[in-house]
Amino acid sequence: MSKALNTTKSEKKRVLMVVANPAIATTTGWPVGFWASELTHAWLEFIEAGYDVEIASPRGGKVELDALSDPRDASGYSAYDLISLGFIHSPNLMALLDNTKNLNDVSAADYDAIVVAGGQSPMFTFPGETRLHNLLAEFYEAEKVTAALCHGTCALLYVKLADGQPLIKGKTMTGFANSEEDFADSVVGQKLMPFRIEDEAKKLGANFITGGMFKEFAVRDGRLITGQQQYSGAATARLVIQALGI
Repeated sequence: MSKALNTTKSEKKRVLMVVANPAIATTTGWPVGFWASELTHAWLEFIEAGYDVEIASPRGGKVELDALSDPRDASGYSAYDLISLGFIHSPNLMALLDNTKNLNDVSAADYDAIVVAGGQSPMFTFPGETRLHNLLAEFYEAEKVTAALCHGTCALLYVKLADGQPLIKGKTMTGFANSEEDFADSVVGQKLMPFRIEDEAKKLGANFITGGMFKEFAVRDGRLITGQQQYSGAATARLVIQALGI
């Protein structure tokens, strides 16, 4: 019997996964959303560990995948992401993306950890989502596991603790790297993102490290956990599971 099937409801850890709402990129004019694998790969790790997972977004409601993260996309960019493909073809799971919980209706007290997924939309929407910033501070200061990955780590740039200091000051973290931004810009032929997470994190005093371009990489600094990019969803989730002790 799997651990998930052998875990009673009262024993289950609860994880809040946050994804961005749909937006239009100010740099390209393209519709943008969240990156599929950063939700689905982490989600699977948590479910297999016997956790309860709830999906929320800053404004609630229906959320959308970044096109290139959809295995069905004509580009074929994510065609081999079978985990996301399985999620997409499961009506009960896709229904979770049709009506995500609004962060205004979320309390840190109800969860053991928060995990913020990335994609392109976070870079255009998260800077203004003060409820998300405050919620991340609430989780961290309640000594709960606080995690983000890829462009979702941009939310951490705006989080201040009760003493007024940035959460990431003096912390070791990762996120979508400058080298990866350079590569993406060169492929498309223009600047994609309005700012660079690596640059801004270093300005705030973070020890920003990377594990190589587009390679699975995640790092834990106490209860702060960060993943580098779209190949790091499972690695980020495993560190969250390790931090929670189950």
